[in-house]
Amino acid sequence: MRICTVHTHSTLCDGKNTLAEMARAAFAAGAVTFGASGHSHTDIPWDQGNVLPEDPSAYRAEVLRLREEYRGRMEVLPGIEQDSQSSQPVPDWAAYWIGSVHNLYDPRTGQYHCVDWDADHVAACLREMFGGDALAMVRGYFADVAAMARRRPTILGHMDLIVKLNRDGRFFDEADPAYRAAALEALHAADPDATLLEINTGAMARGYRDTPYPALFLLREWRAMGGRVILTADVHSAAGIVHAYDQAAELARAAGFREHTLLTSRGPMPDFL
Repeated sequence: MRICTVHTHSTLCDGKNTLAEMARAAFAAGAVTFGASGHSHTDIPWDQGNVLPEDPSAYRAEVLRLREEYRGRMEVLPGIEQDSQSSQPVPDWAAYWIGSVHNLYDPRTGQYHCVDWDADHVAACLREMFGGDALAMVRGYFADVAAMARRRPTILGHMDLIVKLNRDGRFFDEADPAYRAAALEALHAADPDATLLEINTGAMARGYRDTPYPALFLLREWRAMGGRVILTADVHSAAGIVHAYDQAAELARAAGFREHTLLTSRGPMPDFL
């Protein structure tokens, strides 16, 4: 199985290693493509220092430098992880973009609530934005995922990220038919001809989860829709550049997939799992 790693973060946003170190790790791991996907700029307070600066020109320049350094040995693609709350458009220089929801916005108070920062942030979101109604929070989150999916990103990022801090059903029941209905409705907003669904191991690398995103029921539905999947590590350090790809591939096969997708300069390319 050939691999690529295109959901990556560096010291230019919230990662622990430089882009050069990340690219070197990708090459050492045998990746055919390394993609840089720094977090798009937002003005949310806790995002400061954890997202790309308002002017991402230094980020772009470094990715293009690395593209030349690895030319003929590994493809390097300039990309971005576009946050649903970013006021900036997807840059025209991005070879691909990952559409993700990390924050919900409460128009009544003008406050943002992060669904993956820590349990206290999720608890505050549940209490302050949704009056303690966990199902309302789930529906609010997946409504934003659906809106992002309708924008037809190259990759739909960790679509059920809301479960990251929900170990042992701390906030809601992931087996509840109402929860699953909300998640499936968001999935159905995605265009399987335009968008790849990532099987993302990032929360595993950081000790939050034992399995990748998304849940098996979502992957099975995506396959029934004719969709394609891509393995990603959502990696924030060079050590985890292709973390748990074997488990991600196993989950894909359990959902009925026999191929995964490699992102290249020529577009998405199928490869056997």
